[in-house]
Amino acid sequence: MSQSVGLHLSITPVKIADIPSKEEIIKAGKQLLESTTSWKQGKAYQHGKVKTFSRAKGPKDGAGWYARVSEHSKDDATFEEFWSKLGENKAENEMQYIPEIKKVTLIKRISPTQSVWTLYYHFPPPVSPRVFTVVQTTWLNTESPRAGSIIVSIPVDVSDNAEYAKMEEKGVKGRYVSVERLQELSDGKVEWRMATSSTPGGKIPQFVAESSMASTISKDVTHFLGWLHANRGKEQAPTKAAEETVPATTAEVHASVPETSAVPNVETAEASGPGAAGTVA
Repeated sequence: MSQSVGLHLSITPVKIADIPSKEEIIKAGKQLLESTTSWKQGKAYQHGKVKTFSRAKGPKDGAGWYARVSEHSKDDATFEEFWSKLGENKAENEMQYIPEIKKVTLIKRISPTQSVWTLYYHFPPPVSPRVFTVVQTTWLNTESPRAGSIIVSIPVDVSDNAEYAKMEEKGVKGRYVSVERLQELSDGKVEWRMATSSTPGGKIPQFVAESSMASTISKDVTHFLGWLHANRGKEQAPTKAAEETVPATTAEVHASVPETSAVPNVETAEASGPGAAGTVA
């Protein structure tokens, strides 16, 4: 991939052999989040605490982009608490507070800050299960104030590797890309900014999948903080199946809509974190 052009983040999956370097991914994530300040402003949610933004699908995009930003006092969460749950063991933590995620499996650990995970979402019938496979890349700024610590998830296609492919569960393949940034502010608060683009796969039109994206990603903030507060000071005991399988060769869109060719009138299920949710067919 040309360094002069740079990495363009999108829902187009990459092969494991073609995963960009950590430096490329983090640079692209930073640039994307910096651009969100000029995106179209949408509604504010959670009593005005969570502001949303959007950007229409561009020539290199597979879908439109949606973003949210919120500021948090230490009563909500400290920087350390945010990072320990979003920047470390992200997929396993998401499984604790996103009820639709029933299983997460480590496909390949590339480095301590870059890993390929597959996430299995299950919904009540008639909604089909969904499978999202991503490479999660993190970068922690250790300087004070800790500005611009980044978590990026980009979609990965493992279909050309039988060993990796068998680690994915059976389900409709969805794709998402997401970038999150944690930043310490001068007043002691933490800013949590996230942007995501996604496709649920299946038959549902993309415009339906995106119609409730803003409200859904805003709810991720409430769900995450509720889980965090309920477990402050506790050891996290796994409640659902998490698998860490290291092959011999060395992370809410993700909600649901019934399988139908008609446009359904249903509520979206919610997902959290970098791959924040949309609706899926």
